[in-house]
Amino acid sequence: MATKWTLDPAHSELTFKVKHMMISNIKGNFTDFTAEIDAEDDTFANAKTTATIKTDSISTYNTDRDNHLKSAEFFNAEANPTITFESSALNNEVTGNLTINGITKPVTLDVDFNGINVDPWGNTKAGFSFEGKINRKDFGLNWNAALEAGGVMVSEEVKIAGELQFVKQA
Repeated sequence: MATKWTLDPAHSELTFKVKHMMISNIKGNFTDFTAEIDAEDDTFANAKTTATIKTDSISTYNTDRDNHLKSAEFFNAEANPTITFESSALNNEVTGNLTINGITKPVTLDVDFNGINVDPWGNTKAGFSFEGKINRKDFGLNWNAALEAGGVMVSEEVKIAGELQFVKQA
């Protein structure tokens, strides 16, 4: 029988980093997301994972940039209120379908299973770290501007990472 694990949002983060003007990285995160794991056992070997991210929860700590990212030139948050990820196996990597802007593509992320522990209130928790890269243009995030000295304003490659803690459901 499968065991359900649900995300502990207070102890989880979902971050990204993208090269800006070919010279520095801009970091950001999504502040509103949920995830679940359905696992056959505590090894999570063939676990099914699902995640839903509220697109308009994107934050780069700059209101103007965040509003631009939420606009139709990038995520079009009004028309595409969620980003989703679904996979059917969780090992040292996870391959699943990522949907952004209504476009679904397979992605593979490196995963570290950080173990299981019980918190002071008796909740069994499991921790995972992941990282990977996507090409934003694969998902219709095409806006860019050429730079006078060569190159572009925003790189196509986006590095994504997460620190996720899940609570075992009874």
